[in-house]
Amino acid sequence: MSVTIRPLHPVFVGEVSGVDLRRPMAPDEVAAIEAGMDKYAVLVFHGQDISDEQQVAFTRNFGQIELAVGGNITKANERRISGELADISNLDPDSKIYQRDDRRRMFNLGNRLWHSDSSFRAVPAKYSLLSGRAVPSHGGNTEFADMRAAYDALDDATKAEIEGLVCEHSLIYSRGQLGFGEFSEEERAMFRPVRQSLVRTHPVTGRKSLFLASHAGTIVGWPMPEARAFLRDLIEHATQREFVHAHQWCQHDLVMWDNRQTMHRARRYDETGEVRDMRRTTVAGEAPTAQQAAA
Repeated sequence: MSVTIRPLHPVFVGEVSGVDLRRPMAPDEVAAIEAGMDKYAVLVFHGQDISDEQQVAFTRNFGQIELAVGGNITKANERRISGELADISNLDPDSKIYQRDDRRRMFNLGNRLWHSDSSFRAVPAKYSLLSGRAVPSHGGNTEFADMRAAYDALDDATKAEIEGLVCEHSLIYSRGQLGFGEFSEEERAMFRPVRQSLVRTHPVTGRKSLFLASHAGTIVGWPMPEARAFLRDLIEHATQREFVHAHQWCQHDLVMWDNRQTMHRARRYDETGEVRDMRRTTVAGEAPTAQQAAA
């Protein structure tokens, strides 16, 4: 059975069939999925009851895996799964639901803000692949925004204004929006702001897109209040209904997206009453989008 992709939204998102992620991928299957990513930016695979090892093996078809360290406040000895996977769940190291006031849960609430994975790293991520191992009965959807379509819809004056602008991204900025500011000196050093171009060009299609995230806290050379107001306006523009698709999770769905072309956010669910066990592998990016500030 060959790979087929059916569009799920007028401007992006495709549903993939003809693929079993438990087995090795043939080169033509990998090429078809990559072409689908270039076109749709988000791909949905249903009915993929996979192990961590199988998810890692599938991810490696698309590049080097970005290790899930330095992207949260969880210590190495607090992890319940391999460092090749990010634990996007509401479970502690003993696989028990976090207490409501757990510091790690408070930090993870930042996933409800619009963001692009690893934009807080000097080399931001390429793809993310999220597997739904256990999903809540209600809520917990993931919403995606097409940043190519959002860029295309800007007026010419705004496109000219943002060309060449560079933003600073940090988890400190995104968590600060929720009132989370209790960082240790070690964490502040780990989350030191990095620079990212506000406009990116896709290396295959040549399409331009906005590179936005709640992690973006300022624009280089701008007063911070003005920069934050402008970035807020751009995010409001980019997340209008016509640019957004909401994925309603079923158990064993795997969703794959291109962080260079999209933003996403998790939606609210009963975090203290139901398990949401989601595991993400991430394909590392290839180069910085902007020159970094001197240390």
